[in-house]
Amino acid sequence: MDTSEVYSLIDESDSGADLLARARAGDQQAFAMLVEQHRDRLWAICLRITGNQHDAEDALQDALVAAWRAIGNFRGDAQLSTWLYRIGSNAALARIRKRSDADDIDDHDPMSSLDVAQQVVVSDRIQEALSQVPDAYRATFVLRVYGELSYSEIAAAQGIGLQTVRSRISRARSVLAELLADLR
Repeated sequence: MDTSEVYSLIDESDSGADLLARARAGDQQAFAMLVEQHRDRLWAICLRITGNQHDAEDALQDALVAAWRAIGNFRGDAQLSTWLYRIGSNAALARIRKRSDADDIDDHDPMSSLDVAQQVVVSDRIQEALSQVPDAYRATFVLRVYGELSYSEIAAAQGIGLQTVRSRISRARSVLAELLADLR
């Protein structure tokens, strides 16, 4: 189902709570409408954690399947988005652990001040450096930088303390700064 189909199904009277209740009761369309608003950020999180498009696609699919299977158990202790991002980051980390071949980098962030060739080189270097950051630090860093989650949302999503979030992000930045020192 593409985005236009999902939006055409949305009834103006559907609130998030109504959609959640319907999804919990097994309504696949309600679930699709709930996750559609978080899909882009979930994709970005999976892509940044895994480091390549193929693994990110698999991680996103795994995350959506896991979320569908667990939606009936969603207690609402955290926001739905936080819950989904945690599932997504866990699925991406699981993909990394399963991966046996080298990273195949398909993602390139736009860097307007550079020509296309330079953008590719810099993006590849950043992705390469990010892949060298320990998994736990990388996942936390990606949730902050690419997922744009607050420290408290990251803590809730990963089930860790706020100070641990700060520490992991700081350590990830330190590793990246060292690995990318020549790009300055």
